[in-house]
Amino acid sequence: MTKVKIFLLIIITCSLISSCSTALDDYQDVDKPFDIKRYFDGRVIAWGMVQNYSNKVSRRFCVEIEGTWQGNEGVLAEKFYFNDGEISYRNWQLSKKTDGSYEGQAEDVIGMAIGKHQGFAFQFQYQLSLVVEDESYQVSMDDWMYQLDEFRVMNKTSMSKLGVKVAEVTLFFDKQTQVQQCPSSNAI
Repeated sequence: MTKVKIFLLIIITCSLISSCSTALDDYQDVDKPFDIKRYFDGRVIAWGMVQNYSNKVSRRFCVEIEGTWQGNEGVLAEKFYFNDGEISYRNWQLSKKTDGSYEGQAEDVIGMAIGKHQGFAFQFQYQLSLVVEDESYQVSMDDWMYQLDEFRVMNKTSMSKLGVKVAEVTLFFDKQTQVQQCPSSNAI
């Protein structure tokens, strides 16, 4: 098979796969729509894992989040504790727009993150500068949060490079638990 035919086959396959993806409009309105401003106000703790392209878990982590808001401007201060001992930080600067959408920036985010909600779902899309073994990579993040109840949220994030999924991140947020601090990294 020629290189042109292989290239066309890859483009057609990617187009078919992407046309099967979920859209935010797939979620209907609910009585109490998920609003990250309301949920991420105060202290939230989450546990998560990173899976590589073959679904093998490569890292586990706990994250402590402190959300503070003044009107429609907010800060989400995140502290990550990874099972390999690494501790990292991300500080989101968020802004709720008049149409209900969100814009956000953080230290490792390239450009502006855009977030929208519908019903119990929230989608956040952005470009992330990811450092792996002293090499920096720009990856696309398609972040989906699903509110289960007033205290708990599930999150699945697809990480891709040049349209190809390279990893997936899964998190479980809990705003109610009595444990409001991550354990030491070797306990994760």
